[in-house]
Amino acid sequence: MAIAVYIFIETTQGKARAIAREITRIPGVRTAHSVTGPYDVVTYVEAESISVLGDFIVTKIQAIPGVLRTLTNVVIDGE
Repeated sequence: MAIAVYIFIETTQGKARAIAREITRIPGVRTAHSVTGPYDVVTYVEAESISVLGDFIVTKIQAIPGVLRTLTNVVIDGE
């Protein structure tokens, strides 16, 4: 069963737009936007499973220079 999540990303100052652009090139990412508020980038990701998602977050998102921390929220509605 596929899993969908929103990942809220805090970045170093001035890096949000560049990081959002870089994230959009990663397979599995549906959208990534720089935003205002306590987080700098919000992205929507779909993965095959929770284990694939966990690996994805650590090896793809958190490995980007300038990413300070992430908060992942799982989508629970079916649509």
